[in-house]
Amino acid sequence: MRLAGPLRIVALVITVAVTWIIVSILLGGLGFPRIQQLFTKPRARKYKCGLPQPCPEEHLAFRMVSGAANVIGPKICLEDRMLMSSVKDNVGRGLNIALVNGVNGDLIEARAFDMWAGDVNDLLKFIRPLHEGTLVFVASYDDPATKMNEETRKLFSDLGSKNVKDLAFRDSWVFVGAKGVQNKSPFEQHVKNSKHTNKYEGWPEALEMEGCIPRRPAAS
Repeated sequence: MRLAGPLRIVALVITVAVTWIIVSILLGGLGFPRIQQLFTKPRARKYKCGLPQPCPEEHLAFRMVSGAANVIGPKICLEDRMLMSSVKDNVGRGLNIALVNGVNGDLIEARAFDMWAGDVNDLLKFIRPLHEGTLVFVASYDDPATKMNEETRKLFSDLGSKNVKDLAFRDSWVFVGAKGVQNKSPFEQHVKNSKHTNKYEGWPEALEMEGCIPRRPAAS
């Protein structure tokens, strides 16, 4: 009779152990990870620059966001590399422009140009001498247009912009063009500054654009 208590304990331990082994085999591992998966919604996979799908071969993945009012700076991401952002401390009021080698996707130069109080000639000197095939990423912040002149608008139009001719004070604008394009770029968004539709007081909503850009063929 003295052994009855210990035997019950041993039997209980064996039962629990066998049950645990069976559950582990059925659910995988130690059981907990598989159980947790049953109640956890799987996360959607993100690709380069946070795109929901991967780009085809010989394409460059990009995502860009214009500035929000005069508070949050713009971002330009290419192939999972942040080219311009407030964190990198290389954005500013006006037009934020990143020049990229269209063949290999390497950053050539990134600069911000103040289109409210700056000198438009600095911008002209930056975009006049572009080489054939250079990709041009542009994101506005605060005011992109006050200092624009006809030559500036023509240069951006030649890069593939269809909206630059209408760009005005405090509009939101994102654009990807290239030197030597024959047609207008499919990568452009523009929202007018209007007190009737503005998201912020005095500014329209920020714009977000993403996509896949075909690499330029290397010169033979």
